[in-house]
Amino acid sequence: MKRILLGCLLSSAITFPAIAALKAGDAAPDFQTQASQAGKAFNYSLKEALQKGPVVVYFYPSAYTGGCNIQAHTFAVNVDKFAAANASVIGVSLDSIDRLNDFSADPAYCAGKVAVASDVDGAISKAYDLIVREAAEGKKDSRGVDITHGFAERTTFIVTPDGKISATLSGLKPAENVEKALETVQQLATDKQAAK
Repeated sequence: MKRILLGCLLSSAITFPAIAALKAGDAAPDFQTQASQAGKAFNYSLKEALQKGPVVVYFYPSAYTGGCNIQAHTFAVNVDKFAAANASVIGVSLDSIDRLNDFSADPAYCAGKVAVASDVDGAISKAYDLIVREAAEGKKDSRGVDITHGFAERTTFIVTPDGKISATLSGLKPAENVEKALETVQQLATDKQAAK
């Protein structure tokens, strides 16, 4: 009987993984860190960014990897649409600021249009209740360079100026993640106009 019960518990844990990321309505943890845009490092503050409008905080595993390259490029291509909805975008990963300086300027990915922030110790990712995995030995990026940092799970949070999360997007393909984030901020802009 105990074996059957244990087997059922294990299979349900495997079949239905718990999603721990912060949800809509939760307070978004404020953070300040080094970020890069167009190859130039700067100090980023979520609190300051929220003074200008909603912020799309997108966590991704690593610069210069397949899905992350697609996601960064898709954000870059659509950055004007986010700006039209009065929203800004910040990517967050456990990459070093040096790697992000390269990635943020790379015309194939961030193209100087999307800022990316360094969460070297994973503290920001953990504050958002994301899973952070340790560095895997022997992993290389799309340039053939060793990846020596850990990985946060791919999850996007739409944070409104009141510091609350209005949407949590996970389990989507990279380009779909961007499309859904854009739909969400456009809806926020429409709702704000309608409320006037």
